[in-house]
Amino acid sequence: MAKIAVVFQSERGHTKRIAEAVLKGVIGTAGAEGVLLEIVWADVHEGRYKNDVLFGELGQCDGIVFGCATYMGSGSALFKTFLEAAFRPCWFEQQWKDKVAGGFTNSASQNGDKLSTLMQLAVFAMQMGMIWVGVSDLPGNNWSGGARSDLNRLGTWMGAMGQSDADGLEPSVGDLDTAERFGARLALITRRMKDGVAHDTERLSEAQFRQNNLERRDRLGAERR
Repeated sequence: MAKIAVVFQSERGHTKRIAEAVLKGVIGTAGAEGVLLEIVWADVHEGRYKNDVLFGELGQCDGIVFGCATYMGSGSALFKTFLEAAFRPCWFEQQWKDKVAGGFTNSASQNGDKLSTLMQLAVFAMQMGMIWVGVSDLPGNNWSGGARSDLNRLGTWMGAMGQSDADGLEPSVGDLDTAERFGARLALITRRMKDGVAHDTERLSEAQFRQNNLERRDRLGAERR
């Protein structure tokens, strides 16, 4: 079995919903198992993050998906303490080298400069010697027939993105389903890297992808937005 950890930070629960969707995609993939690990302030002491049990768990995984909220165009301060704590010994001894990696983030604004957070996570993974996997879906909600329920409605590829209204409970169903598909893709690639198990790559034309999103909207009873 390929083991994948989804390690995340979430203040109000919005980013946690993305993390749970990624995990759902992982564990829904044959030959893969997943674990959800949350970064919390209780493990930060005098500005330094420390949780040996969590790092031990990550060391046993074949893939790691990193996720945090985007605040002021950057990853959260809490998650940054975790990233910095990985320097010794994970970076020093290249303990995460060749593990598969991916990332996700969430913010209240449609854009919110979320890409800068994903870039921050990707650069971290590259410095750790990891192999980064992005979102592979075509963009949704970029034409007159688009809707908030569309897959990849935010048009992201470096990692999964979610957008939660400031007074809302969670990201859209389109964001959550995109995150789930992202988790499944990462699991398939991790399984192939670990065990050499090939998988069929889904390839859709733009017309097919748009039609699928229209059918999703009808099936979900979702409204355009």
